[in-house]
Amino acid sequence: MALIAMIDFGFVLFDLSYIPGRDLYFQYLPSLTQIYDPIKGIEPHRETQRYLDAVGAIETQISSTGLRSPEVKILLEKQQDLSVEMIAQNPFALANKTGILEKIKYRMVQQYPNPDKSAKKAFRYFWSLEHLNDNNWKLEMDWFQKNISSLIQLNYFRQISLNGDFVNIVWRIDLIFIGIFAVEFLARTFIISRRNQGVTWSFAMLWRWYDWFLLIPFWQELRIISIIARIDQAKMPDLEPIRKQINRFFVASLAQELTEVVILQIFNQMQEMIKDPETIKQIFSNQQRRYIDINGVNEIDAIVTRLVQITVYKVLPQLQPDIEALLRHSLESNLKQSSFYKNLQQIPGLEDLSHQVIQQLIQEVSKLASEGPQNAYETIQNAMNDPVGTQLSNQLVQHFGQILGKELQQKQTVQEIQLLLCDFIEEMKINYIQKSKEEDIEKILAQSKELRQLGIQDASHRPPIS
Repeated sequence: MALIAMIDFGFVLFDLSYIPGRDLYFQYLPSLTQIYDPIKGIEPHRETQRYLDAVGAIETQISSTGLRSPEVKILLEKQQDLSVEMIAQNPFALANKTGILEKIKYRMVQQYPNPDKSAKKAFRYFWSLEHLNDNNWKLEMDWFQKNISSLIQLNYFRQISLNGDFVNIVWRIDLIFIGIFAVEFLARTFIISRRNQGVTWSFAMLWRWYDWFLLIPFWQELRIISIIARIDQAKMPDLEPIRKQINRFFVASLAQELTEVVILQIFNQMQEMIKDPETIKQIFSNQQRRYIDINGVNEIDAIVTRLVQITVYKVLPQLQPDIEALLRHSLESNLKQSSFYKNLQQIPGLEDLSHQVIQQLIQEVSKLASEGPQNAYETIQNAMNDPVGTQLSNQLVQHFGQILGKELQQKQTVQEIQLLLCDFIEEMKINYIQKSKEEDIEKILAQSKELRQLGIQDASHRPPIS
């Protein structure tokens, strides 16, 4: 049945290509056109066929009575009139072959030029005794048969039915295939309904939905759906690898485009939210917020508190050497620039003493500075662990958040932050799209398949549920 369906579809394709490709069939398979022309309602056009018959009659008359006979002269004059009439009436239009007539006219003017570039004058010159003399008329007639008559023969007349369409009785042949498929469809669906309990005959017909395309006398191109299904079932050849590859292609394309659209929508919504001047006010304002709080926690205050804790417990202890070096440098620079130090240097005999005293003072201050930060860290940490210190630290965080929010709500600051964030998101969009295009979709699909196999293996090793 798959082979019969393929033969039927091949016939459908041939029928669809017959009219556009009839010129090739007529040139290389003339016997085929003689068989199939009546099916499409095609017959020789009376006007062009009369013209070709007249050409044959002239050759026959010249061979019988000679070129200079009165009979040949009459035929040549008549042929001149037929040529002019053919150009004027254009019998090629019904078959949509006006281009052939234009090609005929072009060839005649090229072969027999005249000042007016008139095809009618070229035809009159060709069918004249002055042109066809006793020596070259056979050569001229051979050229005409090869270059002009062969084109005229391509014209045809197609019959029109009562409903205004061209006659086409190909449905009679197609009806044979439809009958075969209808009998097979009824038998197959009946067997399916009998072999499967609970499956009705009508449901079995829906089950074989793709076979309906073989039973429709129109939209015959859709029969390819049923043919592919039947070829796949018959494994001639096995189309499963091709189907999987097609599925992978569509899944990969859809997944990439869908992911890009979703991510771009998220980024665009983020940009629109950032551009909204009310957004920052809602985030950093202590007033009642219009959005829903899902956990009862002020996330901004919590973040600020965490940042302060990290600063006190983690950052400052690691910066202690740098802070000590900066304190030493500041003490030395300030003491050397003080007027007391400069006056002490000017007293005779006290230059070295003042220098020693100053150095000792710097050492003591540096010592205090070296001990000071550590004591300061411990003091701050102890204060934050004390209940009163906790209250003060919370108050500090609250005031810090209020002041920070107030400053961030300044128009210039808001515009700068919005611009920077929008540019950052724009860069993320560009980089993400570029990265998604560079990713190997085949590799991603292979990883997905591997994960599914691991999941199946894991499920197979699980103990049964009692």
